Amino acid sequence: MRNWFFKKKYKDFEIAPDEIFLESVNISELDTQQFEGVIEKPISQKSLFFLGGIFVAVLCIFFGRLFILQIIQGESFFVRSEDNRLQSIPLFAERGVIYDRNNNEIAWNTHDSENQDEFLYRSYTQLSGHGHLLGYVNYPQTDDSGNYWRFNIEGQAGIEKKYNNVLSGINGAQLKEVDALGNLVSDNLIQSPENGDNVYTTIDTYIQHYLYEGIKTQAEEAGFQGGAGSIMDIHTGELLAFTSYPEFDPYTLAEGSDVEKIQGFFNDPYKPFLNRVLSGVYSPGSVVKPFLGLAALNEDLIDENTTIMSTGRIEIPNRFNPSNSSIFRDWRSGGHGNTDIYHAIADSVNTFFYAIGGGWQDQEGLGITNIEKYIRAFEISEPTGIDFGNESGGTIPSPEWKEQTFADGTWRLGDTYITSIGQFGFQVTPIQMTRAMAALANNGTLVTPLLIASEKEVKEVPITISTGDYQIIRKALRQTVTDGTARIINTPYVSMAAKTGTAQVGVNNEYENSWVVGFFPYENPRYSFSIVMERGPDGGDGSAGRAMRHFIDAVQEQYPEFWLEIQNNS
Repeated sequence: MRNWFFKKKYKDFEIAPDEIFLESVNISELDTQQFEGVIEKPISQKSLFFLGGIFVAVLCIFFGRLFILQIIQGESFFVRSEDNRLQSIPLFAERGVIYDRNNNEIAWNTHDSENQDEFLYRSYTQLSGHGHLLGYVNYPQTDDSGNYWRFNIEGQAGIEKKYNNVLSGINGAQLKEVDALGNLVSDNLIQSPENGDNVYTTIDTYIQHYLYEGIKTQAEEAGFQGGAGSIMDIHTGELLAFTSYPEFDPYTLAEGSDVEKIQGFFNDPYKPFLNRVLSGVYSPGSVVKPFLGLAALNEDLIDENTTIMSTGRIEIPNRFNPSNSSIFRDWRSGGHGNTDIYHAIADSVNTFFYAIGGGWQDQEGLGITNIEKYIRAFEISEPTGIDFGNESGGTIPSPEWKEQTFADGTWRLGDTYITSIGQFGFQVTPIQMTRAMAALANNGTLVTPLLIASEKEVKEVPITISTGDYQIIRKALRQTVTDGTARIINTPYVSMAAKTGTAQVGVNNEYENSWVVGFFPYENPRYSFSIVMERGPDGGDGSAGRAMRHFIDAVQEQYPEFWLEIQNNS
């Protein structure tokens, strides 16, 4: 019974033969490094499934990524790989050269010895006064990897911008093949560059320079904030000079690294980016008087013998308050005495023009309608049509203009008087006055100003005016130089005919603009001109006439062949 119990109890704990301890003699003969004497155990099915799952997941990720790279993104990666293997290198076209009328280079191309770039840099004449005319450019740019993202030299102002398509040409390209290490395998020329065309201006670079220097000198000496001037052929419209002060430095703007200096240009209160010849608008003052004189002659209100007594002022009674008369003064308090058209223009007699403009005592006046008619006939205060830059218009005071501008829009006789001497909201540009003076010099032909030689554009003043009346005004303008307000430009080098003008500006009339306009030579007119000096101190001794004299003297000293050529052809 007892034996049965123990037999039953240990039935499941029998020792299997492979579990018997090995004899010590056999242990020493087994190579355990080769797993001799180790009993193999089968890998569980659970472990096999887990390991197989890992392999399947890895294969799915691999083939999924392969599908994305080859099928979905294959084309873009192919392009990228080609780009890495094949490099397109721009071959920059050479920009055209800009010349003056005498074939002097005023903008050309040079290699920068500091930057070994594939393109040529722009060089400009060292003669001052060409900034607004020529403008400046922007250069091609590369990213951090040295690859170009801006491929062209682009004009940003002046002729560089206006004629960019002519000057720039067409870039070419070179294809380079490199290996994985970046070594050159081969290169091929895809397209040769086409160089830009040259541009020939009507400007005489020396006349441009000396006119600018005359304006600059007078501005610095007399405290003017700016100035502008132009000289134009009265028959063709070709501009010999076209300059504005102050100007900007094209090298600084093109190079672009001197941020402080560039910012200084933009913050300069004297506005060096303003092309005053085209876009500056100024009260003309007395430089419109020759046109009113011509109008009065043509309307038979006066002739060359008509005289008007100048006592220094005109007094208009106030019918509502007789003790409060309106007084319109002359610049000379004692007056000028009996004044004819020659004396009136030469000495700029305000009271004479009050009378022929608005009428006074027995002298019938033009009236504001006729004043506006004749001013518009010479296209003063209207764009000239020059194919360059942003040209401004202007303002001619009129009843309609006053009604739109002032709360009390009633036009009064005093408004006509003030308009007759070029003030009261009157605004013009310097290029308009150069063109209008050309029409006075050539008997009524309006030429369109040109900076690039081309077929001239002309039209006649739309009012029939006799040659004799034009001649009277020209004679008066010559007398202004020989005996009047423009005596400062009376020189033996060339016979000038001119008109000066002054207009007070500023909130309290604390500044003044000074003008001189005219033509030369007097005997056989060929060129018209205008200079305006902007915002000088009221009562100062500076003037546009002084700027013109600086110019005349500089040309005589440095470029006398210009005056000699004019004298020989006059």
